[in-house]
Amino acid sequence: MAEYDIALRGGRVVDGAGNPWVHADVGVRQGRIAAVGRIAPGQALREIDAAGLVVAPGFIDLHTHSDTTLLADGLAQSKVRQGVTLDIIGESSSVAPLRGAVLDEYRQAQWRRDNVEVDWATFQGYFARVQRQGIAMNVASCVAPQQVKLAVVGYEDRPATEAELGEMNALIAQAMSEGAVGLSTAWHGGGYQYPQEIVSMARVAARYGGFYGTHVGSEGFQLMEELEKAIHVGQEAGLPVHVYHLKIRGKSNWGRVKEAIAMIQAARDRGLDVTANQYPYTAMQHPWHRLFPRWVQDMAPSQAVARFRDPAFRARVLQDPEFQQYVEEHGGWEGIVGARFTNAALQELEGKTVAEVAAEQGGDPAEVCLDLVAEEGAFPFGVYHNMAEADVREVMRQPWVSIASDAGALNEAAPGKPHPRAFGTNPRVLGRYVREEGVLALEDAVRKMTSLPAQVLGLKDRGLLREGCWADIVAFDPTTVGDTATYQRPQQYPTGIPYVLVNGSLVIDRGQHTGQRPGQVVYGPGKGT
Repeated sequence: MAEYDIALRGGRVVDGAGNPWVHADVGVRQGRIAAVGRIAPGQALREIDAAGLVVAPGFIDLHTHSDTTLLADGLAQSKVRQGVTLDIIGESSSVAPLRGAVLDEYRQAQWRRDNVEVDWATFQGYFARVQRQGIAMNVASCVAPQQVKLAVVGYEDRPATEAELGEMNALIAQAMSEGAVGLSTAWHGGGYQYPQEIVSMARVAARYGGFYGTHVGSEGFQLMEELEKAIHVGQEAGLPVHVYHLKIRGKSNWGRVKEAIAMIQAARDRGLDVTANQYPYTAMQHPWHRLFPRWVQDMAPSQAVARFRDPAFRARVLQDPEFQQYVEEHGGWEGIVGARFTNAALQELEGKTVAEVAAEQGGDPAEVCLDLVAEEGAFPFGVYHNMAEADVREVMRQPWVSIASDAGALNEAAPGKPHPRAFGTNPRVLGRYVREEGVLALEDAVRKMTSLPAQVLGLKDRGLLREGCWADIVAFDPTTVGDTATYQRPQQYPTGIPYVLVNGSLVIDRGQHTGQRPGQVVYGPGKGT
């Protein structure tokens, strides 16, 4: 009888905790790591020669949008081929709660984007759907408090009544008891206007052991103000704060990221648990609606888009100083790219900047932008070239910053020109910033992808190569690992990652996807309470 199901023999083991690598074998049995040390030949049903490879814990991506892409294609090719074994979803919108106008908008958006029929309304329903279909990687989810408010109050911009806030808190409690790992906010366009509501909901999440993850409202001119708000929530509610994709955007702001780093470090020095993540690129991606003033962002998307041909509406948008500010923060018209259009007539424009389209059409870039939204009938996804490489490196060097993609699980047939981070985030760090440029040591880079995000999530059995932990494992060649995805050709898988195990099953074997779907739902600490 073989003692192990799989043994990876002779590799350089990087345990995820930041310790120096050691030569060791890793044995897997019944989905867990059963041994790290010396394993005699013939003791495993399958032996993998890991000589020359680094063997590390599977990577944990703290900030993703795989909510429905995992249902559209459970093989999760773009993630597992990077060595990612756990995605955290739920930022800006979450899979639950769904009801009223939120449900209708969510159903329309997911069908338009991923051809996924939404047949659930709660986290329990979504998790059941995931387990029924099967996925190649693990998944956990946050709950979006702004979505909770929309579900209770609707799209009217006003403070919640006492009764409504009670209902919102009850929905947070339900989400946490169904397995959400924390709150995940995205207060775009100036921040959250009613801080007492988010503090109240955060206190509920804290009772269930959750954390407060936040895409701060502004990552440009108001970054410091928005960071201060996020830290205030953590301090008042008594829970950890995790800042998504820490950056500074807009050329006139370059270099000020050091101020943000200093603010977070000062909070940590006071004893507050504040961490952050980043992706290793100088461009960002999200829908175009975040280019527009807050009063447009606060409207139901379908209602807003319907007005983009209205001359009075257009004039108000064009004259609003916020529109001008947001365009500048997103890189100006020469930095704002249309990444994906669902209107076939517009798909030839994918990958072009608004400035390029305007030059071809002989129009004003701002007017062309509004025209494209009207023709698309929705806010298209955009890529925005608006950051400095020096700032990316400065953030990366901080010991409390993890690596996260802000991208969903995709495959080579993904439409449009998605941000290359969907296909290359982790190998880009290992190839460019570790091997080629020495910005990070190998062990530290692995820690930022494994035990650090596990620490944020409060997971004790993932993120480390330790006996008893789940056998989420990646084996990569440190001499060849790297990203191949580019902005013009993003749907390209990385190199140098021949083996990936999820819960003890080989999902990537000799560089090829096996078709296995051993992924599990990873629940938060409040599950069932």
